[in-house]
Order: sequence, then C-alpha cells, then structure tokens
Amino acid sequence: MRKTFLVFLMLTALVLSFAAVKNPNVIVKSVIGEPETLDPAYAYDNASGEVINNISENLIAYDGEHLTKFIPMLSTVVPSVENGLMSEDGLTYSFKIRKGVKFHNGETLTPEDVEYSFERNLLASQFGGPMWMLLEPLTGVQYLEDLVPSYVGAADWADIFDENNEPKAMYKDKLIKFYEEVIDPVVEVNGDMITFKLAMPYGPFLNVLAQNSNWSTITNAKWAKEQGAWDGKADGWWKWHNLRTEDATFYANYMGTGPFKLVEWDRTQRKVVLERFNDYWREPAKVEKVIIQVMEEWSTSKAALEAGDVDILTPDQQYMSQLRGREKEGITTVEGLTTISSDVIGVLWTINPDSKYIGSGKLDGQGIPINFFAEPNVRKGFQASFDYLNFIKMTLEGQGLQIPSALPKGLLGYSENSDKPEFNLDKATSYFKRAYRGQLWNRGFKMTLTYNSGNDTRKTAMEILRDNLAKINPKFQVEVRAVQWADYVAQRRSKTAPINFFSWQADYPDPHNFIATYYNSDAGYYGAFMGEDYAKFAKTPQAAFGGISLNDYIDMALKEANTEKRQAMYEKITDFVVDNAINIPTYQVYSRKAMRTWLKGWSRNPMQGNNEYFYPMYKAE
Repeated sequence: MRKTFLVFLMLTALVLSFAAVKNPNVIVKSVIGEPETLDPAYAYDNASGEVINNISENLIAYDGEHLTKFIPMLSTVVPSVENGLMSEDGLTYSFKIRKGVKFHNGETLTPEDVEYSFERNLLASQFGGPMWMLLEPLTGVQYLEDLVPSYVGAADWADIFDENNEPKAMYKDKLIKFYEEVIDPVVEVNGDMITFKLAMPYGPFLNVLAQNSNWSTITNAKWAKEQGAWDGKADGWWKWHNLRTEDATFYANYMGTGPFKLVEWDRTQRKVVLERFNDYWREPAKVEKVIIQVMEEWSTSKAALEAGDVDILTPDQQYMSQLRGREKEGITTVEGLTTISSDVIGVLWTINPDSKYIGSGKLDGQGIPINFFAEPNVRKGFQASFDYLNFIKMTLEGQGLQIPSALPKGLLGYSENSDKPEFNLDKATSYFKRAYRGQLWNRGFKMTLTYNSGNDTRKTAMEILRDNLAKINPKFQVEVRAVQWADYVAQRRSKTAPINFFSWQADYPDPHNFIATYYNSDAGYYGAFMGEDYAKFAKTPQAAFGGISLNDYIDMALKEANTEKRQAMYEKITDFVVDNAINIPTYQVYSRKAMRTWLKGWSRNPMQGNNEYFYPMYKAE
C-alpha cells in the first residue's frame, strides 16, 4: 500500500509539474528578424545562421566556452600536430569522418558528402558572402571573381562569359581545368578520411570549420543534387556560382545531420518551425519542436514572455530593467555576456544613384549627392555628432564600451592608447562649415537613415544622430525609418542606404576577421560595399603605411607571423581609420538574455552571439 501511495504522489507531482510548464515539448524563441537565406554558401547573418546551425553540423565544435579548444562533431578526432592529423607546416588538416551518422533523408554520412559539401559551397560562393573564409586559406584568394580570371587569362570575370552567360569558347576548357586543378585538390577523400590542403598557413582554420560556421556545414550530396544544386561535374560548375540570393538552391530548404529538421519557413507568418530528428546520432533532443517567431514590437515580445508563450529572447538592453528580479513570476535574465563583436555606423562613400533615401541626389538642400560621404569633412562632422558615451550609458545601460575602430577589445591589435572618436558639436559644426566649401552649410541636406524593424537600439542611435545634426543646423534634415530585416540586409549589396548600422559578430577570434571585414575594399563584407570612392581610397598608397595602400597593409598584417609586429600593425590601422573617419565606430556591447525559468539546459559560447543551440535545452520546473 505504501509503495502504491508513493507512486501516486510521484505521478501527481509530475502532472502538476507539466501543468505548470506551458507547452513542455515546444521551445519558442522571439526574434526581430527572419533568415535572409538557408543556403550555407550564401547565409551571412545571424538569423539565417541560427536555423542552419540547428539543422546541420560541422566537423568539429567549440569545447564549452573556449574559443581555441575544440571537440569532435562529425569527425572523430580534432587534428593536431601531436596526433599527426595536422602537418607541421600548417598546410594539411585531416579528419576521420564519424560512422553511422544519418541525414534527415535517411542517407548515411560519408566522406564523399563532406567533400561535396565543401566543393559545392566554394563553387557556389557569392561575392560578399561567407565563403571567402574558406577560399582564402585553401586557394590564397578570397573570391572566385579574382581567382578565376587570373587562372584562365581573362581581364575580369565578365570577360569570360558571353551575353547568354555561357563561357566563351576560348575559356571553357580552362574553366573545367580550374575545377580539376584548383578546387578539387583542396578537399580530398582518403578512405574514411577527409584532407584539406591549404595554400598558406592559416591560424584560425579550425575556427572557420567549427560549429556556428554555417558555411562549413555538411549536407547529403545525393539530396543536394536532387534539389538542383551543383551536379558534381567539372563541366558547368559556373552555372551555380554567385547567383541572386533568392535563386540559390538552398535558399528556402536545407538539410543536414543536425538534431532538428526543418519543417517550414513560413515567410507570411514570419516564423521557422523545426522538429526533433529522432534518428540523430547522439541522443535525440529533449523537446519535440522549436519555433523561431519574428516579433518586432517589444511590447508584443514582452507580453508573450510574461504569458509563457515565448521561452527565450534577446531584448534590447534598454528594456532589461523591465525583466530583472522577476524570478517569482517565472522570468529570469542573464546579462554581461562576453561578445566578440562591434557595432559601427557605416557610411557609404558612393551611394547607388537609384537610392530612395537620398532625396534629390544633389547638394541643393533637398537631398545629398551620391558621393556625399567621400568628402572628409562630412564624415568627420557626422563622427563628431554622435554622443557615444551618453548612448552607452542611457541606451545600453552601461553594458558596452566605446571602441576606437571596428576592432573589439580582447583581440590582438586593440590598444587602450588609441584615440577614440569624440562627441563635440563645436567641432562637428566646424567640419560641416568646411564641407563643400561652405555650400553644405548654406544649403543644408535631406536624407533618410534606416534601421531594421524591432531593433530599438539602432533606432535610438539613428535618432540621436538625427537630433544632433538638427541642433547643429536646422537645414540638416534627417528622417529615421524602419525596414524589415531581409530588406535591411539586402541594402548592403544594393548600396542604397547612405548609412547602415554595421554589426559584426566574430566568425573567428582574430583581428583580421574585423579589420578586413570593415575596411578592405576588395573583399570585406562591409568594406567591399562602401562604393567606388572608398575602393579608390583604400587602394591608394598611404604615407601612414610607408607608401602601401590600406588594402595591402591589411593583407600584410594577416600574414605577419610575429605577434608584436602584428599588434603594432593593427594599432597603426586603427589610428589611420580614426584619422580619416572612415566610419563611425560606436560600441562593443555585452550581450544578455531573458527566458522563462522553466527553460533548462541553456548554454552559450561567445561565438554564438545571440543565437541559440537548442539541442541541450528542455523545459521543466
């Protein structure tokens, strides 16, 4: 009788526990932006990466919160010189592929799937996309647009193809040989091993392969070809290269070996639904379903969290005070999380003339010319118009620090001695009066600044800039406007937004990932999209670098083996960036999270940024 009674109590407690937890088998995350694409060769934003990195996997993963220590994932061993899987010269890495791993379509993972995935992504690479991180160490060049023309003997990419986008006769065989001689040899199958052959030693190579790097995830070759991806042949690979984002094969559907399967990406309801993969090679995930739901309005997200309809979200820092100390209500918060990131108000030195944000497109008081920010006094005026410290204190609640350039604190090259941009309206006034020989001051300007919907931190930053510009001169008229995330991301490539908030979460913990990204006009994710005037500037020999251009000096810093010399080189780049007001570095922020107390198993590596890895998470009181 006693045993029966105890069982009854346990069952009652279990029932009450599940009754208290709302939707115990479903985790709902509120976000402010949906993915731009699910294609790993094209996805280069956090919203896309969060989905890809829960449905597919990498060869290795970060060990806990470590940034340079790894554990096996789809490989069985992390290569090192000591275990013989990494050559002493750093040019060869070998991985033994795990056996018995199933894809979501039931196929078994093979080394050939790994080879196909990397080669397909290298060939499919989009200019400005993430694949430069693999092309650079494997071929020595970041983009096929630079590598292929020199290999086939053409002046540039466009010269290789005719009006129908077919290779001209003189180049077709060379394009085929390019695959056979350049791409195919860099990733090779040897029995149950995969071997990467690098063109140069590349310190962060394992970081580039590790979990959270969606560009290095593995898919099933058979399934990929069935979806219309590269057919695996040397002849014709160029047909899949550098497509429009929406035309890429895996734009709306991707598949891997991850703990969750993609059920749907509903672009009308703006949500992604993932379902537990029961044949996962480790223990299946503890929850059956994950829903990533866009909720742009803070009041909506907050109400959903309070009602238990949302389990986790990343609020803007300015709203954290509304959530702290509410554990008794079932809400908990985590703050001060380390990030390797920087936020910069980026200015386009040459704006697309079709932009709808530049008014008349002229310096007539009704708009701005397309090369408005190529004028140094304009850039310096804008830089002196932003109240950095007050923004960090009030909007970020002090959870951030001002940085001299886009290089965040904690990485090689950062120096406390570097000058930081200064908020000074008198100096700003002086710069603006000098711009365009006084014409700007007399005529004024009109322009529109955008931010992604739901990001009230960026909205506040733009409003601060708007208000201070109006204080300086009432003829400086700025409208602040929200746009949806996908459109906001697309504005970078179209070069239509005169000012964009550039935010960068490290791909790997090395200064090159920030300096090249922001300032290299040949290849940087942001630097390559700042317009022709910036490209010309970045390629011009500079006295500050001993007659070397900024682009070339950035490349030299990457290849410098001496750490002290490298530190000095990045400090010099930072000083140059500040002196020339290339953009407006605003802050490095500490991250935060709010969640229901019933959500268990949450953990984080700084390389995740604000994304979640849902596999270890579950719900229980």
